[in-house]
Amino acid sequence: MSTGYVAVQWSRHKRLYDASVAIGIAIYLGAFVGVSKAFWAGEHGISDEVILIRALGSCAIVLLHIILCIGPLARLDPRFIPILYNRRHLGVITFLVALAHATVAVGYYHGFGVLNPFRSLLTSNTNFSSLRAFPFEILGLLALLIMFLMAATSHDFWLKNLSASTWKRLHMLVYFAYGLLIGHVALGALQADRGSIGPALMFSGLCIVSGLHIAAGLKEYRKDRGAGTLVVDAGEWVDVGAPDEIPTDRARTVCAPKGERIAVFRSAGSISAVTNICAHQGGPIGEGKVIDGCITCPWHGWQYRPQDGCSPPPFKEKIATYQVRIVGGRVQVNARPLPPGTPTTPALASGGLS
Repeated sequence: MSTGYVAVQWSRHKRLYDASVAIGIAIYLGAFVGVSKAFWAGEHGISDEVILIRALGSCAIVLLHIILCIGPLARLDPRFIPILYNRRHLGVITFLVALAHATVAVGYYHGFGVLNPFRSLLTSNTNFSSLRAFPFEILGLLALLIMFLMAATSHDFWLKNLSASTWKRLHMLVYFAYGLLIGHVALGALQADRGSIGPALMFSGLCIVSGLHIAAGLKEYRKDRGAGTLVVDAGEWVDVGAPDEIPTDRARTVCAPKGERIAVFRSAGSISAVTNICAHQGGPIGEGKVIDGCITCPWHGWQYRPQDGCSPPPFKEKIATYQVRIVGGRVQVNARPLPPGTPTTPALASGGLS
């Protein structure tokens, strides 16, 4: 969160994160090149350029699988949240590795003819009706363009000015890019590879990504069905539970009749409710905690005051709030959201209406 924009808000954590990723990529590329040169030696030797193309391409795909797994892993186990914190950095690095792969590949296969390399890429193979001769390079190019859009808009400037919902929809295209890359590899490298290791690895990666997303979705579904399902007073108020069932400085998340998730926090002897969606990247506010009197999103640390949903000065972000009351020793939250930044009167955890 910032009142202005700088290229990168570096911190020790981010430097360590990016340095670790860079070292990991260097180790992967070195190992891939070394093993490939040892395996494909002699009369079966492969040129250094082709080995580098394969190393960069496979590295980008591995990184993309990691990116797609971070989200559901963080939903399944909060210990993965620190990795989620700098996922955008990892996305930009993945795009740069993919761009290097594309640059070397286009230069090697299309850079020595009379046509412009990019024009040659687009026109040298137009056999779209053949599965075996399909121009798989086009799929990779489309995926790279999507990754470029995501990398170019990864900064908070774009998140703020595009709006969180528009930015989120744009970055959800990563799944479309992933599908394009699956097709790019399946119709390209895997058709030339007669072994079974490559297809097995790609299929395993697809199963892991799909399985983690399904498991995270089922967990969220069970959570929504198990919390706050009792509606009272003509459907306007949702039962949350007894005050002491809400952890101190933490929240209990309930689901309103129309599906909106509401985070009900107990802190300093009072109970307040806000939307479960962070204004930054839609992070789960209800999985955060109250720090220095402010609700803190677990994803990137954005903060909001419980009583009005406003970020502390000088920040100006706001989230929706909800009315809260205690009736018969039970916490109840009104299912109708108030406009972002609307002050509310917290309910006292030690008492209420009877």
